[in-house]
Amino acid sequence: MSRSHDTETSPAAAGEGAAETAPVATIRVTYRKSAIGYARDQKPTVAALGLHRLHQTVVHADTAAVRGMVQKVRHLVSVDGVPADGPEPAVAAAAGGAAGDASNRRHS
Repeated sequence: MSRSHDTETSPAAAGEGAAETAPVATIRVTYRKSAIGYARDQKPTVAALGLHRLHQTVVHADTAAVRGMVQKVRHLVSVDGVPADGPEPAVAAAAGGAAGDASNRRHS
């Protein structure tokens, strides 16, 4: 049995409305870090976003409610492949970015 990890929650995808509708803005949310050890209300928030496994990605309509849930667990998820909250200099240095190269060199 194959299960798709991408789900879409827009009304147009559900088949509602036969008339032309404006495209719904969507955001991709990826579960990056476990909720173990964090506040008790954060694990249900991750589940409410439709995330059950690490590295799972879901697509949601870009609404205030979804953005509020993402804001609450921003340290556990990433949006559109860009971490919402994390160590930017360490990521840039690991990726070979120019910003981290000069500061990480030893001067003799």
